Amino acid sequence: MVLLPKISEEFLVAILASIDEAIHAVNTDGVTIYYNEVAAKHDGLRINEVLGKPLLEIFPSLNEKSSTLIKVLKTKKPIYNQSQSFINLYGKKIETINTTLPIFSSGKFLGAVEIAKDYSKIKELAEKLADIQKSLKVKSTKETEPQAHFQFEDILTKNKVFLETKKKAEKLAKSQSPILIFGESGTGKELFVHAIHQASTRQKGPFIAQNCAAIPESLLESILFGTTKGSYTSAVDRPGLFELADGGTLFLDELHTMPLVLQAKLLRVLEDGSVRRVGSTKEQKVNVRVVSAMNIDPLKALENKLLREDLFYRLNVLTFELVPLRERKEDILFLTNRFIQSFNLQLVKTVEGLDEEVSSLFLSHAWPGNVRELKHTIEYMMNLCEERLLTTTDLPPIFKTKIYESSKEKPKNLNTKLHQYEKELIEEALNESGGNIQQAARLLGIPRQTLQYKLKK
Repeated sequence: MVLLPKISEEFLVAILASIDEAIHAVNTDGVTIYYNEVAAKHDGLRINEVLGKPLLEIFPSLNEKSSTLIKVLKTKKPIYNQSQSFINLYGKKIETINTTLPIFSSGKFLGAVEIAKDYSKIKELAEKLADIQKSLKVKSTKETEPQAHFQFEDILTKNKVFLETKKKAEKLAKSQSPILIFGESGTGKELFVHAIHQASTRQKGPFIAQNCAAIPESLLESILFGTTKGSYTSAVDRPGLFELADGGTLFLDELHTMPLVLQAKLLRVLEDGSVRRVGSTKEQKVNVRVVSAMNIDPLKALENKLLREDLFYRLNVLTFELVPLRERKEDILFLTNRFIQSFNLQLVKTVEGLDEEVSSLFLSHAWPGNVRELKHTIEYMMNLCEERLLTTTDLPPIFKTKIYESSKEKPKNLNTKLHQYEKELIEEALNESGGNIQQAARLLGIPRQTLQYKLKK
């Protein structure tokens, strides 16, 4: 058994002080026993103002119900990612996301520790986003310029399956039912959503998009459903995205990242078409078509408890799966040529296409990033290329690394292995002979004509 060296108290304090998170620990009486510099900065206090003092004395705006530390002291159970809002000694409003844990040693309960993240700025940005969305809606009532920028004509493909999906989406765009689109990242889900809005009867209405993974859980509810003055400290009457999207389309991307509690509220909106702002008892009718997207299969999301069953069956009325680019081989070079044409105009170049080697690499590549990865690859190469054709020298470094890694995989076919080994021996002989074919043939023990034949082959 390896004996670990004992950590001194000074060393432990130094470790905690180096962590870029607010840390606040209290004993079983609720008295602060540790409070780091980051926590002091978050709370607008000094460390010596908090250490050795009862928690509720320093933070009088908190109470036994609102303080996550006090809750954990009472229940001895952890609390994860819970929002907390309070006023510090100087009257400054502080908002954090807390993970609070009970402290045990040898089975004895010693107190609780809280790790907090300041999300005041995130909340401020989120509220600004809501204000911007609101201003966009007002603007859209005055102007005819569409907020969705893509139409079905912009979705390019030669793949039969993808063409059928496109035709199906065009037909069902006129429907008022919610739509669920799923597929790997970069397959064009957002393009489809824009096109569906443009082809719908709501095309002149607002189009609002929200990525559910981009906003903390505690904020997402107020962003989607709005707030009522007094529902929390400094809360104001603010419409949510459902109200702002009234008469149009609300696009919820990465739906499976939405907390299950909010999924239940979303289901209610889909069922009865009414929303209730946070802190309000009044419901307001909205006429919104919800189009959602996921980058995983909905059945896997159900299996992993990321998606409510009742919500899935409500959304499953109109569902589209976008197949990945590796299953649309005919689209790889087709889209490549279209991207080259587009970048030729942007960069004022006259690149004609790919050379044979790059074409072969493109067709054999798995394209995990799908069309987005293909477009970015072409963009990189077009910025470098000074010739008529794009060659391997223009490839992005990451792409070259992937090629190198895949080339190291050993083939299982005997003929392929023999061919590869023969090629390596010939390359070694040519390198050793400085490119002299006669000398290389002598090193390999074969006639010069045989080596020339193999090189040509």
